[in-house]
Amino acid sequence: MTISIPGRRALNFLGFAICAGLMGFALYAQHVLLLAPCPLCVLQRVAVIALGVIALAAALHNPAGWGRRVYAALVFLAAGSGLGIAAWHWRLQNLPPSDVPACGPGLDYMLDNFPLGEALSMVFKGSGECAEVVWSFLGLSMPAWVTVWMVGLGAVGIWNQLRK
Repeated sequence: MTISIPGRRALNFLGFAICAGLMGFALYAQHVLLLAPCPLCVLQRVAVIALGVIALAAALHNPAGWGRRVYAALVFLAAGSGLGIAAWHWRLQNLPPSDVPACGPGLDYMLDNFPLGEALSMVFKGSGECAEVVWSFLGLSMPAWVTVWMVGLGAVGIWNQLRK
C-alpha cells in the first residue's frame, strides 16, 4: 500500500483554508461569543492572516527553484512570529496571580498615542486582560491552540516548499 502525498499547490491551498478557518473562528468568538480580543490576540491574528496570504500566494504562483525557498523563508517568518506571540501570551496566562500585570489600554489607543516601538513594548509586557483565560478547548486556551497551529502550519509549510 502506497500513501500518496498531495501536490505542493494542493497543500498550499489547504494551508490557506486552515488559516481562513482559524480567522473565521476568531471572528465567531469575537462577534458571537462576545470575547473581545486583547492586544496580543490581535497580533496573533495578523500572523495567521500573513501565513494564510503567503500560502495562497504560493498556491497561485506555484513557484519553482529559488522561489520555493523564498516562500519557505516567508512561511518561517510568519509562523515564527505567530508562534512567538502566541507562546508569550500563553506564558502570561500561566503566571501566578501575584505576577499578572495590571490591565492596560487597548491596542488602538496604544498605536494612536505612542510611537510603534513603545506601543509594541507595552503590548509584550502584557496586561491583566491578556492573562485571563476566557475560552478553552481540550484544556488548552486560544493562545495555546494558536501555538499548536503555528508549529504545525509552519513545519508543514516549510517542508512543502522545500520538498523535491
